[in-house]
Amino acid sequence: MSWSPDQELVLLITGQQTLILMTKDFEPIAEIPIHQEDFGEGKFITVGWGKKETQFHGSEGKQAARQKVTSVQPAMHWDDHRPRVTWRGDGQLFAVSAICPETGSRKVRVWNRELCLQSTSEPVDGLEQALSWKPSGSLIASSQTKPNKHDVVFFEKNGLLHGEFTLPFAKGEVQVRELLWNSDSTVLALWLQDNGKEDIKPNTYVQLWVVGNYHWYLKQSLHFGNEDEKKVLSVMWDPEISYRLHVVCSGWQYLCYDWTWSTYCSGGNGAGGQTDVAVIDGDKVLVTSFDQSVVPPPMCTFHMQFPCAVNHVAFYTDPEKSSDFAVLDADNTLYICRYGIDADKDSNVKAVPGNGYKLLTRMPALEKKCRVQVPSCTTHPLCFRHLTWVADYTFLVVIQEANASQSAVYLMKITVDEQTVHVHEPSVTVNGHIISVSYSAKTKTCALQTANGQIWKYVWEPTPVLDSWKDKLGQDVKFQPPCVQTAIVEINGEESVLGITDRSRLFINNLLVAANITSFAIYDDFLLLTTHSHTCRCMSLRNTSLKDLEADLNGTSNSNDETVRKVERGSRIVTVVPQDTKVILQMPRGNLETVHHRALVLAQIRKWLNSCLYREAFECMRKLRINLNLLYDHNPQAFLDNVDLFVRQIDSVNYINLFLTEIKEEDVTTTMYPTHSASSVPSAQKSGAKKVDIICDVMRAAMEKLNPQKYCLSILTSYVRKTAPELETALQKVHELRGKILQMPFSSSEICSTFTDQ
Repeated sequence: MSWSPDQELVLLITGQQTLILMTKDFEPIAEIPIHQEDFGEGKFITVGWGKKETQFHGSEGKQAARQKVTSVQPAMHWDDHRPRVTWRGDGQLFAVSAICPETGSRKVRVWNRELCLQSTSEPVDGLEQALSWKPSGSLIASSQTKPNKHDVVFFEKNGLLHGEFTLPFAKGEVQVRELLWNSDSTVLALWLQDNGKEDIKPNTYVQLWVVGNYHWYLKQSLHFGNEDEKKVLSVMWDPEISYRLHVVCSGWQYLCYDWTWSTYCSGGNGAGGQTDVAVIDGDKVLVTSFDQSVVPPPMCTFHMQFPCAVNHVAFYTDPEKSSDFAVLDADNTLYICRYGIDADKDSNVKAVPGNGYKLLTRMPALEKKCRVQVPSCTTHPLCFRHLTWVADYTFLVVIQEANASQSAVYLMKITVDEQTVHVHEPSVTVNGHIISVSYSAKTKTCALQTANGQIWKYVWEPTPVLDSWKDKLGQDVKFQPPCVQTAIVEINGEESVLGITDRSRLFINNLLVAANITSFAIYDDFLLLTTHSHTCRCMSLRNTSLKDLEADLNGTSNSNDETVRKVERGSRIVTVVPQDTKVILQMPRGNLETVHHRALVLAQIRKWLNSCLYREAFECMRKLRINLNLLYDHNPQAFLDNVDLFVRQIDSVNYINLFLTEIKEEDVTTTMYPTHSASSVPSAQKSGAKKVDIICDVMRAAMEKLNPQKYCLSILTSYVRKTAPELETALQKVHELRGKILQMPFSSSEICSTFTDQ
């Protein structure tokens, strides 16, 4: 028996292999046999192209016309031979998988709401019992045993196969009990069981698969073992909460799992730190270094192969070693991978460069492997969650207590020679389920969020202390509703907790700041956001307040607002590259795009100018079309004091000419690129002196002192670019230069090379 998604119809399958469709009041509508000779109303139409023997067969030749139909073997011996029913999300169609009486194999038939046959699947050898229609309506999932592998296959509603992916098991190793799509069609759950021997109890598994860029990723793997009380009896997605999974075990144990999307990204801002993002793909961790290149998924810079499926990745929170990461697999084995160490030749965990790429970046190696001993109070799969690497060989992990209403935070300290880590006494115990953990390496503070939205402040050293998180008014911080992603951020010197809900509502402490936010990232003194209006906002957190942020995010922006830029529909922030201006965005289909947000660009340029790194600032401004007047207007006195350094760093006649030709009297720090900083740099212009004249004079003096022959063209440009062009002086210089050239024993080509190749 199966109810339609709208609960208006109920479908019954009888022992006589018939379908009975009834209303919700159990009034019969129609009854029809399952097995039909006809294909269905969607039968393909022949347009009269003649016989198959007369058609062009390409490289296969005439033998293609005489190929026999592949024989279909009976269903697997473990198949229960029961029909399976699955409805499309809108309730207009349903599919039935049943054993064909003639062949003994399974066939999938699609029926409409009036019990009219629409289509019949093509013959598929090895088709198994599992069947699930994607709620969005595009595909019907099932499983198939092939000669050398075990696949999950997809049917279209017309009965034709359309896509597949291979399970990480050998042929005949496991049986697929059920396939289940979650309510928003983003996650496919597989309930698996070993095909063990009769005298060995089979293991059971639940796997979660997602697709991106036409590649299927195994994101989570739950191993329930082979004990009788842990054997899975039922698996079901929640019909309302998309990422909630219900599991019932034979030992009268009910498990409820809630998942959220999380981006594993290194958080270092140091000059030598890489910007690594890790992606779980079964027993592999795909790592991309975005400071080196933007590699489109599912490709990566390199990947780490592990013996078992990976469930969690945690980057080191130390900014100077933020690219080191730890991996926790489905068997509760912890792997610590670090950069700068030699790889163990005997280790089966190694970094492998991505195919088709010449690796220019360094790769990590396995440093430590240890087994984490599960506390006796909890032995269910995925008992360790929210793994956080807080110090050298020190981790925070959350475990559900035996009391279902409490969660415990454990502090795991690992010694170098330790092979097994025993987790005994919890550091602190929290009333409620901890659903998110955020950590600040600067203050060594941890923000714990429970299922009711309450935020707890946890400090783990020197003595563990737990207290409710309070805002500047002394009120307890509580998100209503709870947030799926949280972070600790410093706003105008005050440490606050930021969170975003699954309904796109952004909270900072107790204040609802915006209601149209899709993703966020914190970089330096900036908060970057993507919105439902297809924009990327970059808000400064320095010298601002929560009320100012709320007003800026909810107000209308003008066309010259540097904090706003348009992005593609559905874009989400992956990461921001430190010491750079790149913001990595991911599109809904899975591909990546790089944007240079104007606010980040200007902030980075100002940092370079404050550090007198003129070459880096100039190249960035030239590439991203920033007005070169900012080189002087940002701090006129500093520019004049370091003009010799400026010329030496630029070291290009063409670049210096470009700068001289672009300068104008306008102060771009007040017109084009106004700064929100309270401090202002006084102008270095003398009364009555003009900016263009000052720059031309000091640049010319510096170039004549450093190398007048090399910078000859730039010196002439400095005369011509003055507000009152000194053409006579420039011509006199040309005349003097001509006289010197005539006295030189060079050919004309060598003379041109002398003055133009610099």
